[in-house]
Amino acid sequence: MIIKKRKEKNKNNPFYDPSLVKRHASAKRFKRFTLTSLIFSIAFLAFFLFDITTKGIPAFKITYIQMEVTYNEQVMNDSRKAIPDEYRKIVSRAWLRDIPNRVRANPELMNTTKLEWVLADDQVDQYLKGHYYKLKRKDRHLVDELKEKNKIEQKFNTIFFENGDSKIPEYAGLNSAVVGSVLTLIVTMLVAFPIGAMTAIYLEEFADDNKFTRFVEVNINNLAAIPSILFGLLGLSIFINLFGLPRSSPVVGGLTLALMTLPIIIVSSRAALRAVPDSIRQAAYGLGLNKIQVTKDHVLPLAFPGVLTGSIIGLAQAMGETAPLIIIGMIAFIPDSPDSILHAATVMPAQLFTWAGMPERMYIEKTAAGIMVLLTVLISLNAVAIYLRKKFEVKW
Repeated sequence: MIIKKRKEKNKNNPFYDPSLVKRHASAKRFKRFTLTSLIFSIAFLAFFLFDITTKGIPAFKITYIQMEVTYNEQVMNDSRKAIPDEYRKIVSRAWLRDIPNRVRANPELMNTTKLEWVLADDQVDQYLKGHYYKLKRKDRHLVDELKEKNKIEQKFNTIFFENGDSKIPEYAGLNSAVVGSVLTLIVTMLVAFPIGAMTAIYLEEFADDNKFTRFVEVNINNLAAIPSILFGLLGLSIFINLFGLPRSSPVVGGLTLALMTLPIIIVSSRAALRAVPDSIRQAAYGLGLNKIQVTKDHVLPLAFPGVLTGSIIGLAQAMGETAPLIIIGMIAFIPDSPDSILHAATVMPAQLFTWAGMPERMYIEKTAAGIMVLLTVLISLNAVAIYLRKKFEVKW
């Protein structure tokens, strides 16, 4: 009854537009659609973070078994004889193989027997964590007995941060990948930042508005949309095949990622330069300064926070790239950390990609833990970019 009276009242109103009802209904539908999309996105992100966290947190603990370890000449020839025979199936092979290295580093261990915490096999670790395992019944009984005697503990997994990659799951770590990532990103920024910033300054402040500069601008914008794997092919053909730089090295990876990051830095730097009001330039010209002095002393200092922010965001994107680095061989098995930018290395995304394809179940939690570390670094870089933008941003 009320709606009917409202319709009759609207018909008598000469300013009433009948299409308003449909437009308001359309606006409500659009609002509901955007709200639903936002809720779905947040729910998906929350599920992703929950899944990664629940799978990754167990990787920060690893199992150790307390037992007597013997060091003598016989053990130096066959490290398996360092422990009693019944424990060999539940102890890490990698830990036993490393005994000769520990004796060389600590000669006082020779001809001694010590009670030590020995790294357990990955199947023992998975059994105690309640995950899928392949452990024989007699070995399970032995593990249960040791647990009742408090001779088994789960300690913080320092191996995950101190060791490089390994074919033995419990001995694999991120150290070599982290060092490789740092070296690669240093090369990326040393190349991409100055070239990208100077290119943006030239195009925005010095270049004439003609067909050539417009052609360059269009192609720079198009480069930002090219699939990243094509930059890997470009790096392979130029830096490795043409210039003969070492394959899988941080210098090649850094140069390849620099090519991919350049468009992002150029576009963001030009936007930062364009945000500086023309009144700043005109005032500087009024003081008798030339073009270079105006740009160097007035425009660039005001635009630098935006330039730096765009560069950090580009660096964060480059850090998460895998496809171009696979093409240039940075997915190889690299157990040791590189000593320079010319030595073979891998990076965190490539390391995680390798672990995700390994058959051992322990690599599942290591992959999730590695993703947590990578996300922490990426979020930190983006937080730094936001902080710098807020701290040095000038509002006109």
